[in-house]
Amino acid sequence: MMRSFLYIFLLVITAQAQAQQTEVQYLSGGGNNDMVQWDFYCTAGMNSGKWTTIGVPSCWELQGFGKYDYGFAKDSVRGKESGLYRKKFKVPVSWKGKNINIVFEGVMTDAEVKINGRLAGAKHQGAFYAFKYDISKLLNYGKENLLEVKVDKHSSNKSVNAAEREADYWLFGGIFRPVWLEVLPQTYIDDISIDAKADGSFRTKATAHGKQNTLSIKIFDKKGKLVAEKESAADNMQEYALAVKEPDLWSSEFPNLYKAVYTLSSGGKPVHTVEKKFGFRTVEVKQRDGIYVNGVKMKFKGVNRHSFRPESGRTTSYQNSVEDVLLIREMNMNAVRMSHYPPDGHFLDVCDSLGLYVIDELAGWHGHYDTPTGSLRVKEMVEHDRNHPSIVIWANGNEGGSNPELDQLFGEYDLQKRVVIHPWQLNNGIETQHYRQYNYGVSNFENGREIVMPTEFLHGWFDGGHGAGLDDYWNKMWNNPLSAGGFLWDFADQGVVRKDKKDSLDTDKHRGADGIVGPHHEKEGSFFTIKEVWSPILIERREIAAGFDGRFNIENRYQFANANSCTYTWKLKRIGMKEEQVLDGEISAPDIAAGGKGQLQVILPADWKSYDVLYITVKDQYQQELFTWSFTISRPAQKAKELVALNKDEQDIQIRETSKTYDVKVKDIELSFDRTNGLLKIVRNDKGIVPLSNGPVIQEGVNNFSKISYKYDKDKNLVISSAFDKKKSFNTLQWVIYRNGWIQLQVNYFPDSLHTKMLGINFDLPENQMRSVTYMGKGPYRVWKNRLKGGAFDVWNKKYNNTETGEQWDYPEFKGYHANFYGGIINTEGQSFAIATETEDLFLRLYGAKWKTDQWHNYEPWFPKGDISFMNAIPSIGSRTQTRETTGPMGQDNIYYDYEKDPTRALRIVLWFKFGDK
Repeated sequence: MMRSFLYIFLLVITAQAQAQQTEVQYLSGGGNNDMVQWDFYCTAGMNSGKWTTIGVPSCWELQGFGKYDYGFAKDSVRGKESGLYRKKFKVPVSWKGKNINIVFEGVMTDAEVKINGRLAGAKHQGAFYAFKYDISKLLNYGKENLLEVKVDKHSSNKSVNAAEREADYWLFGGIFRPVWLEVLPQTYIDDISIDAKADGSFRTKATAHGKQNTLSIKIFDKKGKLVAEKESAADNMQEYALAVKEPDLWSSEFPNLYKAVYTLSSGGKPVHTVEKKFGFRTVEVKQRDGIYVNGVKMKFKGVNRHSFRPESGRTTSYQNSVEDVLLIREMNMNAVRMSHYPPDGHFLDVCDSLGLYVIDELAGWHGHYDTPTGSLRVKEMVEHDRNHPSIVIWANGNEGGSNPELDQLFGEYDLQKRVVIHPWQLNNGIETQHYRQYNYGVSNFENGREIVMPTEFLHGWFDGGHGAGLDDYWNKMWNNPLSAGGFLWDFADQGVVRKDKKDSLDTDKHRGADGIVGPHHEKEGSFFTIKEVWSPILIERREIAAGFDGRFNIENRYQFANANSCTYTWKLKRIGMKEEQVLDGEISAPDIAAGGKGQLQVILPADWKSYDVLYITVKDQYQQELFTWSFTISRPAQKAKELVALNKDEQDIQIRETSKTYDVKVKDIELSFDRTNGLLKIVRNDKGIVPLSNGPVIQEGVNNFSKISYKYDKDKNLVISSAFDKKKSFNTLQWVIYRNGWIQLQVNYFPDSLHTKMLGINFDLPENQMRSVTYMGKGPYRVWKNRLKGGAFDVWNKKYNNTETGEQWDYPEFKGYHANFYGGIINTEGQSFAIATETEDLFLRLYGAKWKTDQWHNYEPWFPKGDISFMNAIPSIGSRTQTRETTGPMGQDNIYYDYEKDPTRALRIVLWFKFGDK
């Protein structure tokens, strides 16, 4: 009996082994990291008019050919720039009698293909779509064959150019995605479409070529276990149904994948096998309600993404796709929109396996395909992409680049009947209009009936948008039942390495500089703001005071996962002048269902009050950090007191009066103050002049310090101060020069108007003297009033740089506003001096920048006078499409009441300076 069983088992194994899988022979490389050299001739632009070689796949501009074109540029060689490709290859004699296709995954833009001098088929038009030709009858078997491809950068079809070429992005030419031969037996199966629902039902369509066939379908789970199977007679095109009991569902949080194995048999013998990965999940659009995945209403935290790399243009690789998806997920995003064309197949593979919801988009910027051309492109896109569980929505074009006549075709090729949207427009009950202002109180937004899901919002440009305004927007989106979230514009700066400009990066006059990360994925400040705002575990703000009991209110904003799927840790840090002390521990994970609220209990040691900051880190089920929150324990006044107390050596203070100044000397420090207004004019020590001067100058207030006088206090410290007068000199200052060499400045002031962009005090410190700053506060990235989240409280060292976001990518930028300033050391040319503060929530401002703005002045950064400032309030920033005040409450001006110049209501800044070493 055992021998009979083994015999039958071996027969089954042998039969399965005889079933042929689709053979693939690459003629090109698989991506930008393994190109294959082909013969090449470019007809216009760089290195044109001669036969040479080029790597395939590639965009020929990035290989030093043709002309670089941005979509808005006037093209002097448009219609003349083509590429001629030649590639010799062999096929074995054993392939004769089989079905052989040549497959192109993407060619920009028109492609005419010949095999051994004969056309393989009609010219293909449209850059971002896979296409194939049956070349079985054109091949020389066992001999050398010649492949010739003529590629026109611009199409002879005006609608293709309108959809793909006349757009706000870089234009390239070339065979930019891989090319391969696909070898099939005479009897084979293709055209497979899958619809796997959350209830475990599995429907599939497949086309069987040949007669008297049977089709076996087996479904395996992620561990390789067979969970369902069926065998049926195979017709030309037929639908088959199976069921899996209680499947593990696919979502962005749990990207569970299954495998379906299709085996076609003829005459009882297996002849062809095809494998397809898929996921069980259900996508529903409930009108006037929301978009649901597996019965749960979605809030898409998304970004728009181009297929792009600086050195290779739109030619990417599997590794690039992994890099992009990991970065997107690192920002706690759960969705991505393909802008503005379908992506490489491997990008969708990675979205399937790592978990991102995808809007897959038919090409179209502000123009669209005509109906005959677009019909073919819809078919190619949907048939190529439809079995990816990550795709939850189809998009027909962009911003008016939609052809409504094509909408019905998506459903004809998609067994799942996923919804079709028109980005920027209202379609199928989903309002996607771009760049709406924060105040949605019009029509079908906050007071409307449709599902609201802007497919572009908070258009980043330089340092504006993206994170600036997101906190306000997301609070509104999260709490609006009709909001399905939205998609930021966009993921990465599109900077091209120009072969004709000494390999410099070009963003085409800043048009391409609107990414959250730089061309090589350098992280801007908004990256971390997004990471905190979109964290699926939200820790409520908490001030740590004497009665702190270790409890934090938290909210689980996952849509499926329990909060206990994450790990939680704490860390205490004591920050001293010479060393740091750190203590850490674990936190019990709270049991909070998706969408629920609860508490996180942190058990700290008895001496927790002696530390300066508490950090709480949350990691997801894959041990990827969601975010690390900082909670300060010590106050600035406490740290300033500790710092000042370190200097115990005291000496007498000397003062000399001149007609214009008070000249003061203590230890090795010489100070000069203006007698009329109390401003610091000159600082010297043993090393020479310390380049801090001309302060404090009040920003958006009046410097009406008057009646400057001096006296010694009971401890023989020197006090230089102004006199208060409610009408004439209501702003006051006081300098206290201590015998240990520390100098204290106290300024009490009132803004000059109810609405102010920024408030604080300024000093001069020549930029050419600045070298670096070490400071205690939130960092290392700078902030804006409407982009305060994302930083961590610690000690940060920043070397001077003159980076303008989106033009240079040396991050973090040095210039700008830095939050929660406690104190630090300024290092200048040949000098250094210390600063501390007693004022909470103070901002350190370092210089301005070579700021540019747009023609509408939407992106309008504001900086105070002088060079270095200490600010009670800072300005917000706009974006490419919105002024700062339209991004939400935090984008508005600062508002302060003066209470009739009541001194107890004045804004107050207290600073300490140490200008010498002794």
